[in-house]
Order: sequence, then C-alpha cells, then structure tokens
Amino acid sequence: MSTSPFFFPDDYWLSLRVEDADVEFLHTVLFEKETPLTAEELSAVLVEERIRRERQAFLEQKQGGRKIFLPKETYKEGDSLVFPALNWKSGVVKSVRPGVGLEEDEDFDVLTVEMESGEERFFAARLPNHPLNESEQQTESDEQQNPEFVLREYGEAIAEKLESALAENPELVQIAGRWFPKALLIDINVGHLNLAEAILDMQGGEPLGTEALLKELELPEGVNSTLAEFSLNYALQEDPRFDEVGPAGQVLWCLERLEPPEVRETPAYLRYDPIDYDRSLLTEEMLALERQLDDELSEISLSEDRAPKEVMVSLIYPHWRVGTLPLSPRVRSFFPTAYEAPRIRFTLVDGKTGEKFPGWVVRERHYVYGLREWYEKNKLIPGSLIRIRPGESEGEVILEAQTRRATRDWVRTVIVGTDGGLVFAMLKQVLNADFDERMVLAVPSTEGIDEVWEKAQKNSQPFDSLVLRIMRELTKLTPQGHVHAQELYSALNIIRRCPPAPIFALLAEKPWAVHVGDLHFRLDESLLEES
Repeated sequence: MSTSPFFFPDDYWLSLRVEDADVEFLHTVLFEKETPLTAEELSAVLVEERIRRERQAFLEQKQGGRKIFLPKETYKEGDSLVFPALNWKSGVVKSVRPGVGLEEDEDFDVLTVEMESGEERFFAARLPNHPLNESEQQTESDEQQNPEFVLREYGEAIAEKLESALAENPELVQIAGRWFPKALLIDINVGHLNLAEAILDMQGGEPLGTEALLKELELPEGVNSTLAEFSLNYALQEDPRFDEVGPAGQVLWCLERLEPPEVRETPAYLRYDPIDYDRSLLTEEMLALERQLDDELSEISLSEDRAPKEVMVSLIYPHWRVGTLPLSPRVRSFFPTAYEAPRIRFTLVDGKTGEKFPGWVVRERHYVYGLREWYEKNKLIPGSLIRIRPGESEGEVILEAQTRRATRDWVRTVIVGTDGGLVFAMLKQVLNADFDERMVLAVPSTEGIDEVWEKAQKNSQPFDSLVLRIMRELTKLTPQGHVHAQELYSALNIIRRCPPAPIFALLAEKPWAVHVGDLHFRLDESLLEES
C-alpha cells in the first residue's frame, strides 16, 4: 500500500512571494513572543508555517470533508473516512464490532467499511501503537519540505523578500535589523531623549550601548528589559540628534554632532567625479593590476571563497593625507559591517605595540577613517605598506605598519615648481617603513600640494591633458623615458582622485601612450596630434 505523496514544486522557494497573510502571521508571532526578531529568524518561522500550511491544504483537499483514518482513533457507524495508505481512497463505516486479539488484554474494534468502489473491507481501530499512526497529518516529504535545507539553500533570498514586505507594514518597526510591533513599544518621551543627549554629550563622542543609557533613564518599574531596550532604540533612531554606529549584532549610540566631519561628509581628497571610459579596452594585465591596487572606487568584486586571511595595502596620497584606508573588496571583509548603520564605530589595534584607538567604517563611501595620527606616529608616506588582519576580539581590526630602521634612499619626491605646478624628482629622503616602489611618493610639504589640488579642482583641466602632464613629468625620471601604469596612477592621485581603470583605459586608447611591455608606457610627442 502507498500514499499519494505531497511534493513542493522545485521552484516553490525560488519564486516565493511574501503575502499579506504571511506578514499578518509573523505580526501575531511577534505579539505573542514579545521579543524583537531579525529577518533571518522570522524567515525560519515563515518557512515552517508555509510547509505546515501547504501540507494542511493538501490534506484538506484529499479529505474532502472526511476524516483521515488512523488506527489509534475510535470510529462509529456512518463515519466517512479517507485512507492515505490506500492512495486516498474513501469509504463509509457500515458497522463496528469488538476485535479478538492474540493477547488477552488486547482491546480493539473491527470496522466494516464500504469503499467508494462498492467493495467491503475490514480495518482495525483503537490500536494506539500501530505504525500508520505516525503519518498523522503528514505525507511523504522531499528536501523542499525540510526547513534546514530550505533555509540553507534559499534563506538569504527569503530574508530579502521578507525585509521588503515587512517594511511596507506600518504596524511594524525595525531597529538594528530586528522587527517588532509598534503597538507594543513603551512610551519614550522627550524628557527621556533629552536626558540621553546629555549623557552622550558627557561622553565627548564616545558611543554608548542602549543598556548603559537605560540605567540612567527612569522608565516604569517591572518593564520587560528587552522591550525597554528596543523601545529606546526605536525612539533614538527616529530622533535626528542620535546616530546608531554599532557593528552588526551590537547597538551603539552617538550624537551626530560629535562625529568627525570626515565621517559625516566625504573629505575633499577622496571625492571622485566619475570619468567616462571604455572598460573593454582594459587588458588582462590591467585588470589584474586593478585588483591588486585595492582602490575602493574600482568596479570589481571578490567571491567569498577568495577572501584572504590578511592583506597588504599600499597607501595612495588621498588616503594618506586624510588618514583613511580604502574599503576595497579584498579589504572589506576584515572590517565590521552593520544591518542599517551607514557609519560604524570600531577599534583599531596596532599590530606591533598593541595600542588601541577608535576607527570609523563609512560603509556608503567605502573608506575607513581615523588613522591620521597613526600614520604620523609611524612616519608613513604615500606608497608605505600596511598589513591588515582580523583582531582577536569582535569589532577589532589589527593594522601593522612595515616600519624599519630609518635609512636615506632615492625615491620619487613631489614638490611645487615655480610655476605653481607639480614637479617630480628623484631625491634622497629619510625612510622609516617599507614601501611599494611603484607607489612611493615623498611629500616634503603638504601645504603647497594642497594649493595645487585646490587649483586643479577649480580649473577642471581635461582628464587626458592632466594624465599627459603627469606622464611628461614621470618619464623624466628614468633613462628609458618609460612610466609604469601603477606609477602614473599613484602620481595622478596627488592632484585628482581617480581609480586606476580610467587611467589604464586612456593609456590603451591614446596613440601617444606607446606600450613597451609589462604595463610600461613611453610618451611619443609626435603622435599627440592624432589623439
């Protein structure tokens, strides 16, 4: 005997639409639990409910208003039954009589059932230990009905759809990635918020967790602590004075006015006015170099299985000048992220001294702020190498400057000429850290460079003219008159923020940039008219 099994369609979870009934069900779950839940946690609840609902609908369709026959149940004459083990055939109980078992104390009924085909068959009832009892309200299953399998394979996509659906429901609110019914929130009044502002003001910009703030606020006694915490989080989120800056899984509050300006607004040296270019011009060599340069503006991605255990980055002038690090695809995995917060406060750790200092992840604009003093302390320059690896504690990132005993060496040096323009020269400089030879640029004075930068932003010189001008300067530094694409990228960023791809595409496109191998280029002045 076999049942007619119930299977989910193969594309059921891929094509899942979150319906109003689903949101209403989850709204009820949140009311009953009185605990804020994440979209991932709610997805698990939804998957189990969908599986139960679909199975129930299947059973109701098969039953057609009849009872499912289970050997453990008691039946009477006239009962209309359906038999899952007989491929959902149905019948009517015609008589019930006591059964005679092999054991003296065995007590059961024998049913005479007239099947839909007209034949009579006999079934035993009131048997609590019969194997068919295990199939109560169940059908044969497949992987699509296994919640663990569904969440493993489709959980992320389901959570995304659920987030969108929950966001459209005005009766639900979200904070730090968790959802809760608005009707259950505790009243947090203006007085509470003003007191929270005063507490954070005394911190001088140091963030505080919600629990620490609650200790200072006079909320009614006996209030559920989880509910009080969520209610305060929501009230603070809705007030523009406060900014949630904690990494995923941790809620930290800071006053918006006490955050560093470089965190609230992109520093001038990091601002990029997009340049049109043809990406198809980039060769495999250029694409490989682009990946190595870790520029946060590059249009590249990195699969999770390729995420490194540590990474070495070389500073370009804009990041060195401002005190930032690029959040490139390779670098991003080391730094904390958040459910919603666009700015995240975390801890940087000096890999050599163990010294800890605050840092900020600016997620939307892909950079990390807070390293200017550390750069100065370690006497780093543009082109210096920095090793990045995960911290030993959650929310910490270890940085290690590749410092060494000071030596004097010949390196490319940037100075301001008598005409107010940039001049590159090979000069001896005192160097305190290892560097990338193609990225290094000694900067004796930032004041003059700042003036050149500001002038360049106002004059809006055409991009190709600017590249040509820098290329002319750099080719003077080698006997061969060659410049490497990486050297050009580093030097150009002293005067204009630009990712590598537009520069590489221009070198590939212009006839005056003659490729001589290994991404070295020679400037052919005679071909300038052709460009």
